[in-house]
Amino acid sequence: MTRPVVVFEDAEYVWLGPLTYTRPACRLRCGIQTLWEKIAAAYAGAPVVLHARDYVAPVVAEEIPQVAVNHLTAEAALLVNGRLVAPADLVDQVPLDGPDAAYMHEDGVVAVRVSGPRCAELAGLLPRGPLPDGWADGLPRHDLNVPLVRYPWDLVQHNPGQIAADFERLQLGGRIEGTVHPSAVLDRPERIHVAPGAEIAPGAILLGSHGPISIGEGAVAMAGSVVEGPVALGPHGAIKMLSKIYEGTSTGEYCKIGGEVGACIFQAYTSKQHDGYLGHSYFGEWINIGADANNSNLKNNYSTVRVTLNGQEIDSGLLFVGSTVGDHTKFGINSMINTGTVIGVGCNLFGADFPPKHVPSFCWGGAAGLIEHELARFLSTAERVMARRKRELTPAYRRMLETVFAQTAAERGRTVP
Repeated sequence: MTRPVVVFEDAEYVWLGPLTYTRPACRLRCGIQTLWEKIAAAYAGAPVVLHARDYVAPVVAEEIPQVAVNHLTAEAALLVNGRLVAPADLVDQVPLDGPDAAYMHEDGVVAVRVSGPRCAELAGLLPRGPLPDGWADGLPRHDLNVPLVRYPWDLVQHNPGQIAADFERLQLGGRIEGTVHPSAVLDRPERIHVAPGAEIAPGAILLGSHGPISIGEGAVAMAGSVVEGPVALGPHGAIKMLSKIYEGTSTGEYCKIGGEVGACIFQAYTSKQHDGYLGHSYFGEWINIGADANNSNLKNNYSTVRVTLNGQEIDSGLLFVGSTVGDHTKFGINSMINTGTVIGVGCNLFGADFPPKHVPSFCWGGAAGLIEHELARFLSTAERVMARRKRELTPAYRRMLETVFAQTAAERGRTVP
């Protein structure tokens, strides 16, 4: 039997919140695909097991039914950290088979091969949550120089290169399989992919000179839109009329983006359909961004951006950091989002002026003040929003959101009256 690949989660997932409140780190998008999909592709043919916290695992199992979740029965396995941005030669650096060993990057566990009693012990640890510190101690160590993302802006920084790497690995170059209007411009078509059912409308301009462009199945680049690669538009998404989409932007399925967007990641099912600028930001799922919403991604004094995550203020070391926004958050029209803002799950923000740079999950309001969003009303809205995309707010998904609401109560208590 082929040794399975277990894509595991460690305790460092907390630094990728609020994006990881509702998913394991391995389901975050970077490039055309998510992190776990890149790892699975590196070990093509091997069974995959995804590791997720207990309240997230049922949703993962519903949404990715083709893989096992927290269930390992094999006598040997290869574990790979879900925060890894898998390099093209991962299988060479970390072979699937071989003696038990730990592969490290600095103090982080990248991958571990285990067998026998240690594998059986691991099978018992998976349903209990993130793997504890020291679980790989005592194994022969191999040091690697590979990227483990720690903060949301790490994903944004890797995104342009990962779009290009995924594009090459998936052999998408020059595959024009959808409909391209005669008046559309495809610059460097060998670096452009138009999937079956996709449409490039009249006057749309796709510029492949700076990097590849992938337009997913059933997606559309509407009339007059301009796209400068590397860019990846996910399946059934849309780039709205006259939009300007700059390099380093990628979306998951059913995302609609418009206005001016650069160096942003949209996880899936998120809409930013109107004018306004977004840059160097990561947006989760089921987010709606109102007309003429804008975010800052550069401070006026050109100093590095400081961001509050997991209760700590962190110097990103970067000049360009926009916002990080959790699932199911909504922004009213004319919203302004400051540099380095972090907004949790299930928020509803509106009004004049900038909201706080750190908004806990399930808050309602803006610069004038925040109150707790009523959970029942939030869930009712989420159910309606998901139904519009023919998705169900399942009991497992509902329980996950209720758990996040409970887990973030103390954080809200320090912020709202």
